[in-house]
Amino acid sequence: MILICDDDAAIRSSLSLVLKRAGYETANVTSPQEAIAFVKVTSPDLILMDMNYTKGTSGEEGLTLLKQVKIYCPDVPVILITAWGSINLAVRGIQAGAFDFITKPWNNMALLNTIQTAIQLKERSEKEAAGNNSHISSDEAFRNDKIIGKSPLLQNVFNTISRVAKTNASILITGESGTGKELIAEAIHENSDRKKNPFVKVNLGGISQSLFESEMFGHKKGAFTDAHYDRIGRFELANKGSIFLDEIGELDAACQVKLLRVLQDKTFESLGDSKQKQVDVRVISATNRNLADMVSKGTFREDLFYRINLITIRVPALRERIDDILLLVKHFAKKQVEINGLENIEFTSEAISFLKRLPYPGNIRELKNLVDRVILVSGKNILTDSDFKDQYTAIPNSSSTLPDSIYPLDELEKKMIEKAMELYGGNLSKVATALGVSRQALYRRLEKYGISTND
Repeated sequence: MILICDDDAAIRSSLSLVLKRAGYETANVTSPQEAIAFVKVTSPDLILMDMNYTKGTSGEEGLTLLKQVKIYCPDVPVILITAWGSINLAVRGIQAGAFDFITKPWNNMALLNTIQTAIQLKERSEKEAAGNNSHISSDEAFRNDKIIGKSPLLQNVFNTISRVAKTNASILITGESGTGKELIAEAIHENSDRKKNPFVKVNLGGISQSLFESEMFGHKKGAFTDAHYDRIGRFELANKGSIFLDEIGELDAACQVKLLRVLQDKTFESLGDSKQKQVDVRVISATNRNLADMVSKGTFREDLFYRINLITIRVPALRERIDDILLLVKHFAKKQVEINGLENIEFTSEAISFLKRLPYPGNIRELKNLVDRVILVSGKNILTDSDFKDQYTAIPNSSSTLPDSIYPLDELEKKMIEKAMELYGGNLSKVATALGVSRQALYRRLEKYGISTND
């Protein structure tokens, strides 16, 4: 049963109609006092709660009510109802324990998806608390054959995926470059109810501001100078499936606003078309940046931050899962044997010990490149630590060359890129691997800092 708490009769009536058509039982209250009286004796499955009642439009009544409701029903998800003008207030509500917020006027499909996700997560949490999920049934078993590793940290990631994959919850995957965030996103999709529908990948770090709307939402023929034909955007391509927004921390402020709307109500317009389109998309985002820190500095929207990270999955760095290196090395060698028709490759214990001692700023991507390179260059079937030492080049520790003064991060990043470019003779693949970023992210930084390249 869903409790609707709003002093506007029209709002209560509209919400009740939508929910009853979707098969939910509802109950209505008109004031914070009635809401408290209700939850003292009845625990609903979910609460839809307005933020303003009789004392103006500050929203403080809603925040107070939220805190009081959480005392009586700490595990019941609360979705706040707010106007666009009070988005910042709604974000404070999420910080206080609300599950999510919807804006007036709301989109029915987006609202029902949010409600379904909240109830599903609540039910799964209850099953875990009761110990009913100690043995996952065969039809719910986590399926993945692309992520290599058995370390405890990685198993925690698998456990999280198995719990949330079948919901529609938006997920933010964090971790350093090269840790395998895209594979985690694929695993989430493949273990979801959307697995038979599209999984669309978008590298936001490689899309300029001028092309953002066309890429994401599509365009009509003639919408701009070079629009010679209609184009379907990424969100429309991902309808009924999942969309993976990689490097979301690279989005500028203007693009963040445009993205927020489609995440809010699942609607958009293609460039040159006034017709509104609606999509049913599960959003999975990833970043190697600290978005919370960016929010505090004003470079990433707080409302967008809370919209994309209902669930956060942190992918451990390779140095945190050293025991998985042997499994990864054997996997990469097996792939090279299959691709190039080589004889089986073996590694000495000294070679594995050497690989386990490396710092891996580029994580799994760096390890894979090193193993592949040594196999192809050496031409040997048994690889030793000397083979790897011959092919391994580390960037000198920059901490010894940095001045004592404090410089802006952008300036330090530029100096590090220039140092890597000089060290590797402008080989962008090696520079990207050494710096622990993707090649596309490196291109953006080269353009940003005006660093020339012959690639």
